[in-house]
Parts: sequence; structure tokens; C-alpha cells
Amino acid sequence: MFIDATKEKMVFDEKHPLIAIKHLQKVFGTKEVLKDVNLIFPKGSTTVILGLSGGGKSTIIKHIVGLMKPTKGKVVVDGVNVSTCSELDLREVRKNIGYLFQDGAMFDSMNIFDNVAFPLREHRKDMSEKEVEEKVMKMLTMTGLDAKRVALLAPNELSGGMRKRAGLARAIIMEPKIILYDEPTSGLDPITSDLITQLILKLQKELGVTSVVITHDMKESFKCADYLAFLFEGEIIEWADNETFNNTKNPHVIQLLSGSGVGPIQFNE
Repeated sequence: MFIDATKEKMVFDEKHPLIAIKHLQKVFGTKEVLKDVNLIFPKGSTTVILGLSGGGKSTIIKHIVGLMKPTKGKVVVDGVNVSTCSELDLREVRKNIGYLFQDGAMFDSMNIFDNVAFPLREHRKDMSEKEVEEKVMKMLTMTGLDAKRVALLAPNELSGGMRKRAGLARAIIMEPKIILYDEPTSGLDPITSDLITQLILKLQKELGVTSVVITHDMKESFKCADYLAFLFEGEIIEWADNETFNNTKNPHVIQLLSGSGVGPIQFNE
């Protein structure tokens, strides 16, 4: 991949990515949140999308899962254009996508067991309740929770880190090809943040998933990322492997990495 400094467009040499975003534009009313996003996510890799607050990072992953439709452009997931496919085809694509929401998005009316079991009960009618139970307990354990202890607890009885892990157990219960993480370490202390990052790495290794991570946490980003992308003013202005990104000469990325208020990125009151 390289950036054409004249046209400022992404050019990729990856021929068969699991996810490909091409010229994605999203306009809300008069506000153009995404201008021209071009991005790929190689199979089996973890890609971290960085950017300023309110810059459209979460908007990108909502397009991947089909929760939003582009104003222009397309999003292709495992060979299916989720921007234009039928609702039936979209449901099939979503079965292969796990989504960890920022707050865990647990159902307050259900205990942890029923929260994690929900996707199986919705989509795997062929499974017996015993099989569901075995799968739920396995996923809770895989995400580092004491399955027997937390299964019957309500979401509000768990700490923030435990809710994130329970949400992750639900996200992987269908054994998806893709996991989308929306701010997985937000609001967590450094030790719990590292535990979540180690889980992301563990799931990539053990399940072979392709992961997309939205985060502001620079420290944890470099621990888990194979690739990093910087979204700025509606476009991806840098995409590179971990080492290359960390040693970039792009002044915008240098300012982002340094956390400095001085540089080409200006903040208007």
C-alpha cells in the first residue's frame, strides 16, 4: 500500500481482503462524516482504526455490519456487498460477524447466561438446550470469566471489565469470521484494558478471526494491531503495518502519536 501524495487516495496491493471498503461516503443532513473512505481488512488480521472523537470511526464499523447504508460507495464483506444486498443475505452475513459494543449492550432483563445464549437461541434452532448451555459456559470461560459464578448474575452485578468480557462471549458464541470492537477498553483501568487486549489477541489466534478495533487507547492499539489506519476529516490518510505506522513521517500521525496540541491537526472552538 502507498499514499499518492497528489491525489491523497489509498492504493492497496491486497487482492482478496475479507472486508473491503471502497469510496465510502456518509452524509447526515448537511454534515459529511465520511468523505471518501478506502480501506481493507486482510483475513485473519487485526486492524485498529484511530481518529479524533466524533470523526466517524464507529460509523465505519456500523457500515460493515449493515446497520448503516452509504450515501455513496460500497462495503464488501466476505464477497457480499452489504450496502445493496437483500435483508436475507444481510442476515447471513451478520451470522459471521460478532460485535462488541462500547458499553457491552447487555439486556438488563436477562442474566448473563441468557444474554450470551441469545444469538444461539435466535439462529441455531437445531441446538438442544444442553448444547446451548455447554457452548455458553465454554465461551464465558474462554473470555476469562468464572462461568459458574457469573452465569446467573444480572449485568448490573458485574464490573465494567466483566461486562465487556461477557459481551465478548456473546459476540463470539456463533464462532464468527469477523469481530468488531467498538472502544473495547474505554472506561477501564490499565490492568483490565490489558486483559481485554490479550483477549483480542487470544481470539485472533485460537479462532482465526479477522478483527476490527475502534479505539482511542494508543498503548493498547500497538499491542494488538497488525495494521493501523488513521481516519482524518472523513478519509483514511494513513494505513500501514504496526511497525511502519509507528515510524511514519506523516505529520498528522506523528501529532496523533505524540498527543500534542501543536501540529497540522487544529481544533476549532
